[in-house]
Amino acid sequence: MVSVRLVAIKARLAPSFSNGFLLGLQRNPRISIRCFSNMSPPSKAVVYEQQGPPDEVTRVIDLPPVEIRENDVCVKMLAAPINPSDINRIEGVYPVRPPVPAIGGYEGVGEVQSLGSAVRGLSPGDWVIPSPPSFGTWQTYIVKEESAWHKINKDIPVEYAATVTVNPLTALRMLEDFNKLNSGDAIVQNGSTSIVGQCIIQLARIRGIHSINLIRDRVGSEEVKERLKKLGADEVYTESQLDVKNVKSLLGGLPEPALGFNCVGGNSASLVLKFLRQGGTMVTYGGMSKKPVTASTSSFIFKDLALRGFWLQKWMTSERAKDCRPMIDYLLDQVHRGKLKYEMELVPFDDFHGALDKAIGKLGSHPKQVLSF
Repeated sequence: MVSVRLVAIKARLAPSFSNGFLLGLQRNPRISIRCFSNMSPPSKAVVYEQQGPPDEVTRVIDLPPVEIRENDVCVKMLAAPINPSDINRIEGVYPVRPPVPAIGGYEGVGEVQSLGSAVRGLSPGDWVIPSPPSFGTWQTYIVKEESAWHKINKDIPVEYAATVTVNPLTALRMLEDFNKLNSGDAIVQNGSTSIVGQCIIQLARIRGIHSINLIRDRVGSEEVKERLKKLGADEVYTESQLDVKNVKSLLGGLPEPALGFNCVGGNSASLVLKFLRQGGTMVTYGGMSKKPVTASTSSFIFKDLALRGFWLQKWMTSERAKDCRPMIDYLLDQVHRGKLKYEMELVPFDDFHGALDKAIGKLGSHPKQVLSF
């Protein structure tokens, strides 16, 4: 017997099946001929009814078909990642999150399944991504207006199409939005093994920009260094290697960085600041250590350093969606050319909870988990 709460979720997530609609159907059976003539297939979705620990509050449920109106596109999802921000939304600690009950996920890629009668720019079989990203990508079928979808080429691995919007686009915008960088300049960053960090290394290399990369001390750090250098990193240091009075003595022939990126905080952020040249800028886009950014007084008085922040969701408002799409095409082209890559693990949607356990760190360190539908 279906619980009252499950009925409430289905009514909210599939408005076509609200009580009012069902009441109208009972009063006039002929409504079914008009309203059910173009419907999506039934869908499976990861939902949560309240914020909390993701492994406790999420579950997979069946959702009924949704009406496809004249400007709508029904998309069969192909892949969608589990990003840290997805976890934070479920936990209720992310600044912007959907009201509950909600479907998880924020980015992904799908294939056009069927179209409303007024859709002209897409065809069945096209690959599309939600642009700008939108809540609810952890489900097998999504129905949204044509304007919400961006058609992409199908000549790249599906996991890259599914993950291009959040991490690679963050890397691209941070390289371009703060200090003007020219070929031969340098940047410095911590969190270099993250997908954003890996993308910064590769996108900088494409532009002829050198990268100095900081990683935490760990078992196998030499292998990590070699892996990052194969991506194009000029220098890679563990934090303990930087326990010297003058870190700039480690630069060799590299110029002092004009721009730094911080996604860790604490001492790791302070090390990034030490590398920056006079008038340089450090951009913070994360805080994995959950420790504050601390800057010395001399950093401001004698070096005139600037501290900035970057949040992709604020930058990428719906009004700027069209500006984002050429950037996404550029990034996917770099993937197609073999100039942009990062490690991921495709996991069947049926094994969502196993993928979630890996994503939240219950099973140790794993590559980014990407759900395959």
